[in-house]
Parts: sequence; structure tokens; C-alpha cells
Amino acid sequence: MELRTLRYFLATAGEGNITRAADILHVTQPTLSRQLMDLEKELGTTLVIRGKKGLTLTEEGMFFRQRAEEIIELADRLEQAFVEKNDSVSGMISIGATEAIGSRLLAKLIKRFSERYPQVEFHLYNEMADDIKERMDKGLIDVGLLLEPVDIVKYDFIRLSQKETWGVLTRKDHPLAEREVISPKEVTEYPLILPLREKVRAEVLNWLEKDEKDLRIPLSYTLLSNAVLLVEEGLGCAFCLDGALAVRSSPNLRFIPISPEHTTRSVLIWKKNHLFSPATSLFIQEINLLRATMD
Repeated sequence: MELRTLRYFLATAGEGNITRAADILHVTQPTLSRQLMDLEKELGTTLVIRGKKGLTLTEEGMFFRQRAEEIIELADRLEQAFVEKNDSVSGMISIGATEAIGSRLLAKLIKRFSERYPQVEFHLYNEMADDIKERMDKGLIDVGLLLEPVDIVKYDFIRLSQKETWGVLTRKDHPLAEREVISPKEVTEYPLILPLREKVRAEVLNWLEKDEKDLRIPLSYTLLSNAVLLVEEGLGCAFCLDGALAVRSSPNLRFIPISPEHTTRSVLIWKKNHLFSPATSLFIQEINLLRATMD
């Protein structure tokens, strides 16, 4: 299976039409059709369903598309790494970041690095911690900004000094909105919006001293940004951290810290014993300089 074949498949899947994909790829329609049929024969499965209105992916086709995109991204990054070796510092650094107050420090790092090396391009993925680690393990992300708890056995890391405080996000007209602090148990009688991340969710449920079946949980979230809109609509109260920028996105909401206080910190992580591109290696050096100022 060649990279060219994967690119042909991805172009066809993206367009949903062989004729348009062939035009984009600068090949004939029969050539592209034959390549797709050969690919399906090689894999022993049907990837696309051909209809009068175009192509649709089968379940196997959707799975293959996801993996093909990862392979092509890795191939492009590998090619770029060799280009960088023969040029001034340039290329692309891929960063995955969850919503956290540590994002402010990360933004300053990126800005300072960009001013020093203007030919370097950053790709920023905003995702939940588990997704970032998965992409990092596949070589698709270089550096991750995550919130603890994090299993860092496979990674080098620095722990940022800023603390993030857990609390409850409510509408300003909620019965609890005037409280300065609040006990987790006090919110169990109301509908709750909880983090979906397994480790964090288990910790929140431990504070609540309730099983999920005994709570009203109309929504679970990965990133807080969209959940905030549903808090504003009155769907429920959200357990979250004060560092997430979404907490401050509306004047109609109020963040109440929980008592006793629970805090966490952000960590910047990257793979141990990994050969990075020159640009990424320099960026990690910048992170390590930050470590020196924090020690």
C-alpha cells in the first residue's frame, strides 16, 4: 500500500465524488476508480458505496479514513523534519492543550518562540487529556498541556506553578449563586453537569459521596466551552475548574469554589527518549528553561 493510494482515497472521501477528486488529483477518473478498487481488493473489504449522487463511506471506510489521515500526517511530518535539517529553523510544532489556566503561560511561550523563529508554524489542538495523550503516543502531537491527574511514566514533563481551583458554575439566578463557597454535597439535589474524563469524574463523585445512579446528570462534557452554554440555559450546575476561560465567558454565570478546597495544576508533557524535529527540540529547550526558573 503506497502513500499515493492513501492520498487518493482521502481526496475521494473528502469530495464524495470520483470526478471532482480526479480533477483535484490531476488524474483521470478511470485511473482513480481503479486505484480505489485495487485498494479495496488489497484490504478485502468495501470502503465506499457508489451511488448516483456520489460516494458514501462504509463503516470500514470511515475507520480506514481515520487511520489513513494519521499515516499521511506522520509522513508529512517526517518529510518536513528532513527539510528542516537543511534549512534555517522552520517547520511545524504540534501542540495539544486542554482548557486550563496554564494555557496563558503556553501562549507566552509560543509567542516568544515565534518572534525568535518566525518560520516555525504551530498547530494547536484543543482536546481532552486522554485524546491528547493518544495522539502524542501516535506521534501526531509533540507537546501536550494537560491537567492533573496524569500518568507521566512515558513522558518528560514540567508541572506549572499556577493552581487551579475546583468549583461549581451556576447561573446568577440559581438558589446557590450567592454563596461564597459551597460543599459538594449541597449541590446533589440539583441537576449536575460533570466532566466526562474518567479519572476526574471519579474524583468528583467521591466528593459528592453519591453513586451516579443517585444523581441527575443531564450532560457530561469533555471541554467546558459548550457546556457553559447549557449552564447558561439552566440545564444544570457544572463542576469545573476556575482556570478554564469559558468560566468567564458570560456575565450571567457565577463560579463558586467548593469547600474544602480542591486544587490541581497543569503539566506540559512530551515523549521520553524521542527524536524530535529541530524546531520541536528547540521549543522543548524553551520549556526546560522555564523549568529552571520554577525550580
